[in-house]
Amino acid sequence: MQRQRSLLALILVLLIAAIVVIVRIPPRLGLDLRGGSQLTVQVKTTEEVPEITSREMDAVQRVIEDRLNPQGVSEIVVQSAGNDQILVQLPGVNDPKEAEELLGRVAKLEFRKQKPGTEAQLQAEYRVLKELQLQQESLIKGNDQKAIEENKAAIQRSNAAIANLFEPTGLTGENLKDAFPQSTTSQTTWEVGLRFDTKGAALFADLTKNLAGTGRSIGIFLDNELISAPTVGPEFAQTGITGGSAVVTGNFTAQSATTLATQLYGGALPVPVEVVETRTVGATLGQDSIQSSIYAGVGGLVLVLTFMVLYYRLPGVIADISLIIYALLTFAAFNLLGVTLTLPGIAGFILSIGMAVDANVLIFERTREELRAGKTLYRSVEAGFYRAFSSILDSNVTTLIACGALAYLGTSFVRGFAVTLSVGVLTSMFTALTCSRTLLLFVLSFSALRKPGYFCPNLSSTQPQPEATP
Repeated sequence: MQRQRSLLALILVLLIAAIVVIVRIPPRLGLDLRGGSQLTVQVKTTEEVPEITSREMDAVQRVIEDRLNPQGVSEIVVQSAGNDQILVQLPGVNDPKEAEELLGRVAKLEFRKQKPGTEAQLQAEYRVLKELQLQQESLIKGNDQKAIEENKAAIQRSNAAIANLFEPTGLTGENLKDAFPQSTTSQTTWEVGLRFDTKGAALFADLTKNLAGTGRSIGIFLDNELISAPTVGPEFAQTGITGGSAVVTGNFTAQSATTLATQLYGGALPVPVEVVETRTVGATLGQDSIQSSIYAGVGGLVLVLTFMVLYYRLPGVIADISLIIYALLTFAAFNLLGVTLTLPGIAGFILSIGMAVDANVLIFERTREELRAGKTLYRSVEAGFYRAFSSILDSNVTTLIACGALAYLGTSFVRGFAVTLSVGVLTSMFTALTCSRTLLLFVLSFSALRKPGYFCPNLSSTQPQPEATP
């Protein structure tokens, strides 16, 4: 009995926590529910780049993401659509011209020279920027839009203050032929290799000659934002770094070196893009979809709850309570994990409700079979859960395997369906095997409720039933 009380306390704590999460963290709605814009971007070839490879696609995707995020467009989706097209979804952006303008800006890569006497100021400003960026990540997780906007403005001011510490040199992304990550000779760290054209090589040699041994850095700016600030050793004070090649060193990992190389290469990417299709999903469609989904979900849930009570009597009431707990826990899990709800995602949630009901039906049918075999109520309930467990486990495991395949092979909406169904299946196993079992055994501790007819309506008229032994 002590174990049952402990489990009841755990369920109560989880229920309260779920309600707090639902109240404090609003759900994230996808493009089909919130409305917004969807654009198809065509990546074009040039004489210099006659074929679009995965590298060009990754670089263009990265530039688009970097270009859109600073504008406050949250939950954007940027993904490849075929070999030379990119699909961009912008929830909340209802003006296609605004979306095209955001995508149409040309990323500007610049190499600038740090002004004399600004060494200490640069370090201080850079620390402030890093603190603001870390704070932004925390704010995004908390989904506090007002604080996010205020912190974003502070980041922009910090970037502008850092940009004022550098002066232009005329060396831009147009002069950069390639940027790539590479491991160091010791194979323990990573660096980023650069290659310039003829004009760029001369400008880079002059820039490094002026800065060599001074402690001042080369400011590498992408869209007026400092992304790296390497210094030049005194051994290059006579001629600078010549040959048109250079290496940016630092505490790079393979991931951070790849990211920087992608930013550099993306900023200098000589591949034009064109928006070939623009679709607007209006708020009316989103509201209608949400309303229809709510009606379908609530209507189906009421019918299921009513059926369970009429057919399974007292166990049906327990199942209904478990289903309500299941729904609250699952919805809280969606909000806590940051799952973006779309129509397919809601369909996965509703489908998982059916699976949660199915688990209870299996348990109660096995319990009835045990009662008809002449066992006591307590033993019948225990045996019912034990016998149904393998069937419930098999069903849920196969569903999870299918969800894994959909998440791995499917596109964004299919993945959303797989994720919500997976979360629902895992939660339904917990509620069916823990909540239903605990509540049912707790009910058996009350003598007034230990009547076989409450569990199996026709049992008393067909077969004698021994006393319950909870």
